[in-house]
Amino acid sequence: MTQSPYTDMNEQQAEIARLTAELDLRDQLVQQLSQELFRLVKGNTGFMPSPEVSEQHQAEVRALRDQLRGVEKQIDFYQGQLEERESEVVQLRQTVQELTDRSRMLEQVVQELPTVYRQKFSERLTTVKQRVVDLQRENRQLQAELQSVTYRLAMRTRRSQRLELPSLNPDGSVEGGVSLPSFSNV
Repeated sequence: MTQSPYTDMNEQQAEIARLTAELDLRDQLVQQLSQELFRLVKGNTGFMPSPEVSEQHQAEVRALRDQLRGVEKQIDFYQGQLEERESEVVQLRQTVQELTDRSRMLEQVVQELPTVYRQKFSERLTTVKQRVVDLQRENRQLQAELQSVTYRLAMRTRRSQRLELPSLNPDGSVEGGVSLPSFSNV
């Protein structure tokens, strides 16, 4: 299971607080020990600590100082890590802000798309409608011209194809010597 940077930071801060408290306690003990030694030495001039006890105290002091250095190194290490984490957090917050801004911008673009598409479609449709109207007007004009030409052609054809019928004379005879039957004898 992965832990969030905040959890790691809280754990590190708790560890630093515990180490700081331990360091303060050791400082108090060293202070008390040094005060006690000073009081003993000052109050008892004839008292001369034995070399074993003195060496033991010095060894304890050295051990405490070594522990103190170790704790200081740990504190420095944890403070460095905290600073790195804080810079990462700042950087992540900036990234989140940039992504949030970009997301808002994209949402706005997406919301405006239907309006833009309707407008573009309407503009294109207007030109198409105008072209259809123009073509229909031109079609009607061409049909009218076609009817006119067809009528004139039909009239010409009819005139040129008229049958030449014989003409009748007033006496009932036909010109050209053709005789017609008469129905007078019937």
